[in-house]
Amino acid sequence: MKRLVDFSLALLLMLALLIPFLVLAVMVWLSSGGPVFYWSDRIGSGNHVFRMPKFRTMRADTPVLATHLLNDPALYLTPLGGFLRRSSLDELPQLWSILKGDMSFVGPRPALYNQTDLIALRTRHGVHELKPGLTGWAQVNGRDELSIAEKVRLDVEYLQRHSPAFDLKILVLTALKVVRREGVSH
Repeated sequence: MKRLVDFSLALLLMLALLIPFLVLAVMVWLSSGGPVFYWSDRIGSGNHVFRMPKFRTMRADTPVLATHLLNDPALYLTPLGGFLRRSSLDELPQLWSILKGDMSFVGPRPALYNQTDLIALRTRHGVHELKPGLTGWAQVNGRDELSIAEKVRLDVEYLQRHSPAFDLKILVLTALKVVRREGVSH
């Protein structure tokens, strides 16, 4: 049932947002040259690697690290990057990953392939069996400010509590966080 809802909603949103999506793609390309999308290797369900797209917000020469591990992330932002991140519009291409079945709307955020500490902790607690999400319980409870241990604690809580009603609550809380721009790494 969850897969059917994910697929249907992702398809509807992609169609509804086609024009804004194309406008953003052109703006990214014109403002920074190079590729419009950044494809990163992420860890999915069962610890399988998949390629996840985002609108590119960082220069092409940015080291492949979680943003919080960069010495000065602002140095790597493209002219449009800060806005895309603050508004969470950089996440829109992940609708493709939901359509493909690599992701869900709600689940733990997919780890970068090189976040071995996060991957190991999630595996130890069984969280790795969940499909990663566009948003999740950890996202609405601190997002980029959380320690790895706290993210995993919240991921485990989601694993234990996940249900359609809990997913809906997380989606509503996510919308509020995005509108308020809370917990976003610049």
